[in-house]
Amino acid sequence: MRPAHESLTVHMHSWSVILAGGDGIRLHTLTRLISGDDRPKQFCPILGAETLLTQTRQRLGPVISPARTLFVVVKAHEPFYTDELGDVEPSRIVVQPRNKGTVAAILYSLVRIMEDDEEAVVAFFPADHYYSKTEPFLAAVDSAFRMARDRPRSLVLLGAEPAHPEVEYGWIERGAGVKRRASERVYHVNRFWEKPSLQIARELLRRGCLWNTFVMVGRATSFVDLLRSRAPDQFRAFEQLRQPNVALDAEAVHRVYDSLLQADFSQKVLSTCTERLLVLRLNVGWCDLGKPERVLATLAQAGIEPGWATALSGEERAYSATA
Repeated sequence: MRPAHESLTVHMHSWSVILAGGDGIRLHTLTRLISGDDRPKQFCPILGAETLLTQTRQRLGPVISPARTLFVVVKAHEPFYTDELGDVEPSRIVVQPRNKGTVAAILYSLVRIMEDDEEAVVAFFPADHYYSKTEPFLAAVDSAFRMARDRPRSLVLLGAEPAHPEVEYGWIERGAGVKRRASERVYHVNRFWEKPSLQIARELLRRGCLWNTFVMVGRATSFVDLLRSRAPDQFRAFEQLRQPNVALDAEAVHRVYDSLLQADFSQKVLSTCTERLLVLRLNVGWCDLGKPERVLATLAQAGIEPGWATALSGEERAYSATA
């Protein structure tokens, strides 16, 4: 019997975008100890011999065609991704002149995808997350693709089952359930809570709210429609790239990025259009590796002992966990 997620490999309009343009500033104390330089965490072998970006590629590779996978990076990080993405077709590497936030990263990747496929259904994946249960995660991705194809105006988010009242994650307050197969727990979205206080986080945990993983799936046209209405200035800036071959013109792209303000997709778009959102509930041992203490806790829970961890002195471990 085929795994539930295998259908993604044969659907010609399924695309993925791996977001790898972050600067990873909060983890620099640890990544400097591991790599000896200032590379962002996605280009660092934190959870084993492979970098987080390579682990993300390996996780998604069996279910989404590499030919329809884009990597969003930043020009300044070129020394760190050149070799790692050496086997990737250059047209599938979206090089931003600088990091202007997730609105810009998503818009630029959509422009590039829609040059090839106006009917694309696109999934966005951060490159620096951990999942202890890969198979259920991939099955959920498959479900999200199917829902996005069936509901052309909706974006489908993956919300992780919370383990504790985390104050540094975004939370999704789920609404009424959506009638689908019994094995899929899908809900409408009532509200987003961004980095709540501890008291509010405890209440959100009690009420069954979910952590926002920032994994989301939808038709490219739905993303574009929401960005046009919720982030009109950024949308207009990228409109000038939506002509044949202009999106690959380095000077034109630089001009667009010079005109942009920093903008976060969760804050600018998702939190303002909850009526267009669905959330699929995950129980996959998800973690955002955003802080050193979170990395060390994940390693301990997973029983992973990478080489760099054994080389750290007790003083370095204590420092990286509290920095």
